Amino acid sequence: MLRTLFLQAPSFDGFDGGAGSRYQAKREIRSFWYPTWLAQPAALVEGSKLIDAPAHRLKFDDILPAVKDSELIVMHTSTPSFKSDVKVAEMIKAVNPHVKIGMIGAKVAVEPEKSLASAEPVDFVARNEFDFTIKEVADGNDWAKIRGLSYRNNQGVIVHNDEREILENMDALPWVTPVYKRDLAIENYFIGYLKHPYVSFYTGRGCKSRCTFCLWPQTVGGHRYRVRSVQDVVEEVKWTKTAFPKVKEIFFDDDTLTDNLPRVEALAKELGKLGVTWSCNAKANVPRKTLEVLKDNGLRLLLVGYESGNQQILINIKKGMRVDVARRFTKDCHDLGVVIHGTFILGLPGETQETIQETVEFAREINPHTIQVSLAAPYPGTFLHRQAMENGWLHNEDAELLADDGTQIAPLNYPHLSHTEIFESVADFYKKFYFRPSKITSIVAEMIVSPEMMNRRLREGVEFFHFLRTRRESA
Repeated sequence: MLRTLFLQAPSFDGFDGGAGSRYQAKREIRSFWYPTWLAQPAALVEGSKLIDAPAHRLKFDDILPAVKDSELIVMHTSTPSFKSDVKVAEMIKAVNPHVKIGMIGAKVAVEPEKSLASAEPVDFVARNEFDFTIKEVADGNDWAKIRGLSYRNNQGVIVHNDEREILENMDALPWVTPVYKRDLAIENYFIGYLKHPYVSFYTGRGCKSRCTFCLWPQTVGGHRYRVRSVQDVVEEVKWTKTAFPKVKEIFFDDDTLTDNLPRVEALAKELGKLGVTWSCNAKANVPRKTLEVLKDNGLRLLLVGYESGNQQILINIKKGMRVDVARRFTKDCHDLGVVIHGTFILGLPGETQETIQETVEFAREINPHTIQVSLAAPYPGTFLHRQAMENGWLHNEDAELLADDGTQIAPLNYPHLSHTEIFESVADFYKKFYFRPSKITSIVAEMIVSPEMMNRRLREGVEFFHFLRTRRESA
């Protein structure tokens, strides 16, 4: 087996572009998701090492010893970070010319030919569900016989092998948490709405929803929700509790854990026996009866993608959601004491100045505890990207998604709504939501009750006001 390094390369300061982040960017408040999509193949490769440079504030010189000692380096990349990651690959080859470099991630999964053609130091990319593809490379197998692999052969010709079959037995994947324990400092992973420190991992892959903008289901995970057994998940939770006694919350990062109601209820009842606090992603349509079961068994928070308060936009993006259902669901959560972090996207197809204000008012009305406002990002491989290309919506042909400092830009531009207007509306959304007497009072009350929360909110406040100032200067 090759000496293998799994690497999230050094990048922008504060760049949450790791192999667990759904939308790679420097956030308004510093945050880092676990590099789960790197940790999973790392768990399959005996003796491997995982380095997540951005979360640990590592520069290239810091990772140099590991780079020089490796025979195989597997880098996670994304559309926003690809150019930067290729530069790191060039630096790696300069100090270790014999090392083989491969890339994984949604970017190379859907654009293997284009990626390899524009990345001379990269020897191969693993397409789609890449875990066992990488294991076979690390095992030293003949590349010509590895399904799901695209590579540059000895003549410099790019070759695409047959597709790898989708993984059905999710219990065949080893746990990622032992890799976290071995290679990561969990204190470096921080999400503003989760208790700190937290741990996150997947209990399944895929999402049956067809949201046109969503990255992972359209590039790697697919639209069938394939799940681990409840017992396997529970055993990993038990191991996590022992291995990380300081962890205050477990986040299940499945695209939509609540897609399978009988399973999530069964899982919740087992988690309740363990006395753990947990949170997950959810669609805004979970029945009150299920919410009651989850809340009674340790659920603290739901991360809910509302996206828009305008029904036609939800139809345009194939969200499969009605505004009135989302409104009722949110009221049920408030009644039961389930905290909501709501996410919204501005600049989706059909957006106007009027629909933006409609979404702002909707957010103020349903009043989730915290919110995140993002700019519509047409990632290659998504239906939204194809729409943008066909309709000429891209502000520039390169479809850049980030500014030079790693923050999001507004790449979509409509005849009736400019990318500048969309960009400026984000800061306005935040101000109108948070700068209300009722919201300020609730935040202050939360800080008074908990000294730890006071420290967190003060730090986040400084970062947030810096974010607003930076956007004002960029406008």
